[in-house]
Amino acid sequence: MNLISKVLRRWPLVALLAVLCASTVSARGQAKAEPDMPGEVLVKLRSTAGLQPLLLKHRLTLVSRFGARPIYRLQVGAGVAPQDVIRLLLREPEVMLAETNPVQRSPEARGNMPWAIGTKADKEASWAPQALSLAPAHELSTGVGIRVAVLDTGIDADHLELRDHVLPGKDFVDSRPLPSEVAGGAGFGHGTHVAGLVAQVAPGAKIVPLRVLDADGVGNAWVLAEALLYAIDPDLNPTTADGAHVVNMSLGSMARTGILKTIEFIATCSTPVAGDPIADLSDPGYADDLARCANASVGAVIVAAAGNDGSKHVKQYPAAESVYGLIPVAATRADGQLAAFSNYGNWIEVAAPGEGITSTVPGGGYATWSGTSMASPLVAGVVALVRAANPGLTPREVADRIERTAGDICGKVAQVRVDALAAVSNTAAPAGACR
Repeated sequence: MNLISKVLRRWPLVALLAVLCASTVSARGQAKAEPDMPGEVLVKLRSTAGLQPLLLKHRLTLVSRFGARPIYRLQVGAGVAPQDVIRLLLREPEVMLAETNPVQRSPEARGNMPWAIGTKADKEASWAPQALSLAPAHELSTGVGIRVAVLDTGIDADHLELRDHVLPGKDFVDSRPLPSEVAGGAGFGHGTHVAGLVAQVAPGAKIVPLRVLDADGVGNAWVLAEALLYAIDPDLNPTTADGAHVVNMSLGSMARTGILKTIEFIATCSTPVAGDPIADLSDPGYADDLARCANASVGAVIVAAAGNDGSKHVKQYPAAESVYGLIPVAATRADGQLAAFSNYGNWIEVAAPGEGITSTVPGGGYATWSGTSMASPLVAGVVALVRAANPGLTPREVADRIERTAGDICGKVAQVRVDALAAVSNTAAPAGACR
């Protein structure tokens, strides 16, 4: 009996938990808020010189710092409510952002969407590759030379279908030597499933696994931001081109986080908006980021799952952040319609196959899962194909092309369906068959 069978016998309703994605929806269509990391506050200051006075004045303890940048994770004193401290901090002239550190989870787990044991034959018979026009797209590009960072629960790098695609990654949860999956929790298998879909769409690309979720699929905004920064500059040297070209985040939270959005601006090399504290990179601590982004074609395209609330009102973050070079992804089903569980609305750019998708899971096995977490890595793979064929495009240009070349979805929804061939060849997608 392989590892996945043993796990499923013990936990028959194992479902993935990633860090930030969907949430339970009430009868009124409002999702329940996620809790925050106890006693933690995230701040962005105008300069590093402002930290020590704030620590003393508000009795805060430094937990960690974002390299040389004036961005910090702080612990409040015992018995003190973080929200009370945040209100005081926002009155300080040196404070640009102050917020809690939200706990984050995956869409599929909250919606009780379990996986089912699958087979390699199920994967080979999947409807998704044809829906993406994948075979003809592979005649033009397979993603060679592209690195795709997968921020998730880890990976089974020894899986037969993954071992030739995986580069060394990092564990941001337990600081273990390898970012492998950890059995025993509801998140088990999610990262391997997601990575398998990236490898299927972009077989020539390499995957960088970054573990940001624990065995229960739980993480937080700070850990996610740390991993995102590592993905784009693993050696902390802006002159070396060793960062990811694509980042997939099949996770989301209802909580909008300004610190995380700042890192997304840095990762995608978006143009800062004058006067916007989120995009302010004036402190010398951002010198390396500005140097790295001086090359117009540098920067990662971020692809994020839109969530499984079946709602146009519930927004998931980071998918819902308005950052150039970030692509929110909804899910479709085999008949060309938007999946019933998928979020939708004008804040979501594109959709891709997400219902009944078979991919790899730990122990050399396969599983069939449904969710926007499955649609997101399929789009990340298409982005890898486009970037390999067009290395001079900026993240914003790549994201624009993915949307512009997509085809219509059956039904009255605002989203468009991604077409790999059209995206790589920069042509219009053919009309889809609706039934």
